[in-house]
Amino acid sequence: MLRSESEGELSGASVAETGLDGVALKPTECNITRRTDLDTGVVVIDYEGPDHVPSGGTLRALADGTSEVRVTTPVRADGFDPLGDDSLLNALPDATKRVLVAGNPAYLAADERTRRIAPRLRAARDADPEAWVGTEGVERLALAAGGTQFELLSRTTEGDVRALRAAGFPGEIAVYAPTVLTAAEDEVLDAVGAYVSRRKPVSRALPGGTDGTTTDGRASGRAREVLSAASRDYALCGTRQDVREQVAALEAVGVDLVIGYPARGIEEFLD
Repeated sequence: MLRSESEGELSGASVAETGLDGVALKPTECNITRRTDLDTGVVVIDYEGPDHVPSGGTLRALADGTSEVRVTTPVRADGFDPLGDDSLLNALPDATKRVLVAGNPAYLAADERTRRIAPRLRAARDADPEAWVGTEGVERLALAAGGTQFELLSRTTEGDVRALRAAGFPGEIAVYAPTVLTAAEDEVLDAVGAYVSRRKPVSRALPGGTDGTTTDGRASGRAREVLSAASRDYALCGTRQDVREQVAALEAVGVDLVIGYPARGIEEFLD
């Protein structure tokens, strides 16, 4: 049972009440068709390897009644490679759209990791002009490819977006943000401590790096200070109103869409 907001958690928190424009779901973590229980118009399905790509039937069911469903497709991965094996594209229904990414190396085979990213992003964008382009690790290539820039929330996001807008960038910008609907510090760290510890600036600041460092709610001392601060830089944390204010701050500098990943599970986002 969810506790009240005064206790740091939520009862019946809906996506709309957080101000988020959509959610990102991982097929290995939840039944993605439960999106029908969420109050949101945009759903992004994360890629977690070829064995976990939802079937065409599942995606069609998900798209039924949803304004926009996007599937993350690594352009270096077999099945989604526009310059090689693109067979998995045939399983994507017309009702779904794509997010083009270089691909998390953890989900790529050794030979896939060596494939050139730039020509594949360009070829994929030429074939699908409506696709979003994930910027993590390939920011300049993503900007050159054009389309909606899908940024990973970081401590520099607001400044980066402000600079892009000041330079006259007219394109759409979306931001992906792990989201924790609680203000309880131990629970925030349990949810995103390990995630934020892997960000390079954070790992450099941690005593002894990430090796052997406790990154969850048991963290103490300097490590806890670093992780607590980083959780607010790389994730959206707090009550519904807290998250709504953080989303509003991103929109104020020029972000068009904020997509939240429910770091403690989809149940927290359900009414």
